[in-house]
Amino acid sequence: MATIDAGSRPFERVLVANRGEIAVRVIRTLRRLGIRSIAVFSDADADAPHVRLADEAVRIGPAPAAQSYLDPDRIIAAARDTGAQAVHPGYGFLSEHAGFAEACRRAGIVFIGPGDEALAVMGDKIRAKRHVAASGVPVVPGVADPALDDDGLLAAGLQVGFPLLVKPSAGGGGKGMQVVRDAGELADAIPAARRIARTSFGDDTLLLERLIERPRHIEVQVLADAHGSVIHLGERECSLQRRHQKVVEEAPSPLLDEATRERIGRAACDAARSVAYLGAGTVEFLVSDAAPEEFFFIEMNTRLQVEHPVTELVTGVDLVEQQLRIAAGEPLPLQQEDVRLVGHAVEARVYAEAPERGFLPSTGEVLAWGAPTGDGVRVDAGIRGGQHVTADYDPMLAKVIALGADRTEALERLDAALAGTVVLGVDTNIAFVRRLIAEPAVQAGSLDTTLIDRLPAPEAVPASPGQLAAAASAVLGDGVATTADPSAGPRAWADAAGWRIGAHRTPSVLLAPRDAPDAVTAVTAVTAGTLPTPTTDGATVRIAADGTIWVHAEGSTTAFVQHDRRELASARRAAAVRGGVAANPELRAPMPGTVTAVFVADGDHVDEGAPVIAIEAMKMEHRITATTAGIVRLAASVGDLVSRDQPVARIEPAVDTTDAASASLASQEEHEQEHTNAV
Repeated sequence: MATIDAGSRPFERVLVANRGEIAVRVIRTLRRLGIRSIAVFSDADADAPHVRLADEAVRIGPAPAAQSYLDPDRIIAAARDTGAQAVHPGYGFLSEHAGFAEACRRAGIVFIGPGDEALAVMGDKIRAKRHVAASGVPVVPGVADPALDDDGLLAAGLQVGFPLLVKPSAGGGGKGMQVVRDAGELADAIPAARRIARTSFGDDTLLLERLIERPRHIEVQVLADAHGSVIHLGERECSLQRRHQKVVEEAPSPLLDEATRERIGRAACDAARSVAYLGAGTVEFLVSDAAPEEFFFIEMNTRLQVEHPVTELVTGVDLVEQQLRIAAGEPLPLQQEDVRLVGHAVEARVYAEAPERGFLPSTGEVLAWGAPTGDGVRVDAGIRGGQHVTADYDPMLAKVIALGADRTEALERLDAALAGTVVLGVDTNIAFVRRLIAEPAVQAGSLDTTLIDRLPAPEAVPASPGQLAAAASAVLGDGVATTADPSAGPRAWADAAGWRIGAHRTPSVLLAPRDAPDAVTAVTAVTAGTLPTPTTDGATVRIAADGTIWVHAEGSTTAFVQHDRRELASARRAAAVRGGVAANPELRAPMPGTVTAVFVADGDHVDEGAPVIAIEAMKMEHRITATTAGIVRLAASVGDLVSRDQPVARIEPAVDTTDAASASLASQEEHEQEHTNAV
């Protein structure tokens, strides 16, 4: 990657005010440059990879981010105590916090980021849109008035027209954004977006934008030094998103031609100059798929982006190094004409979430972690085996990036790398991403921000015979497991080694995928003379404390549960008895989190599908709705911490007052008739 002088060090000691994969990534560049790295950590991260990798580490508080990574005073104190000359904020947390940047300067510490004007203007989406529009840059029509309350926003939104995008003015990452298509949806979305914005960013100001159907999200990486130089490093295509959260990014965009690339790059540089930008930043645009020459400013991110590795791979520029050197007052080593885009890079974000369960966040202990290798493969990760993934932080675990000579090779390498990525103990989106990049539209480069939403709901990948065998071997511990294929007909039992008429019964186990507990398979073990180890023949197996058997084999991961024969038979009989019940009346938390809203009162009548409770975890809000009509009985209130599958409410059958009155009247008439007959 490009450097000015391999022997020079812009700083001697730098504190990294972040965690996870971005902290690890920054520390690696610090170590390469010979700069002493200082990590900070919460109680939840005491033994995290970034803490182990750093030269020094300082505890800054308990697990909640508000009491640790989001507390400017604790970060400043850690920097002072360790003699740090500069602070690198990474992304998220305090990276775009103008008050934190100012506090660093007051303490005599260099903030590795832009100046006050850029943070103030571009950190507020409303102000940023007004600022850029005043400079002649096209912006999306909408409402950007921080003085409007909920009713005012609703009225203004009706004037703009539908569909609309409701989005927090502060923050980023798509958190709190909601698409609404009519007045009723807008009335519900505004208070929900305010709650998320207030919780995530401490600022509940909202703005509304006209939703451009099937747009492409393209962003431009810029670098600006203190000597007046501003350049761009090409664009990144970030159109593969789910609920405004990026999933796969690539560089360069398959949409833009050279002329459009030059125009959009120049516009990004102009936006940076307008606020006297300093350091690395990203200017984001919406580009029409039908008319690529048209683009609209969305916002400017005044920090390093999650997807920066794809730019680094195609340009050969270490963006973290350039941030450090710019912050130290050095000039950029490149002119615009020096920038060359070579090859194609694609990045996939690995999240701790369950796509088959509505992409709900997943928490738990990482039982095994294995990073892939291969030509052109890069992995930025901040996890290790034995680490606990909690609901305190963002669910992203790692980024897997692949560089190829062209886009086809990059996608092929990425798929192979994802197949070789091992994460056991928590659910991930790896299988979903592999299916996504195999989609014909993605392969063809025909992308837009709604593509994922139009795909069928994700389904679990069926367990393979190899995965079943590996799981059974780990449970039985006395041989190699095999499964009998029912499609083999009469020969199935003969081919299942170990089974013989009149012979000693071979040990067997009943296994089913955890998320498909009814898909039970009987697996037998055949003595093989040697016991299988946790990792053999390409399979990685771990058994969790709750008995779940996690297996990675043949490029995919499945979690299995073991069934007891008697309990299984009993459960099936009970299920048959309940066969006439339309829906489970008990509402359970689909994920661990905090109850942020209760939409009904105990004893209220609700219709099927009505929202009952909202639970937030990992900065995402999930609404639990009534499964049937009836009377709601609440078992949780706002502020409660709930665990996965914990009952939070129950829907009881409503008593029809008309039928009850009729029954009462009929009973009275019957009694009177009996009395008359008696007389």
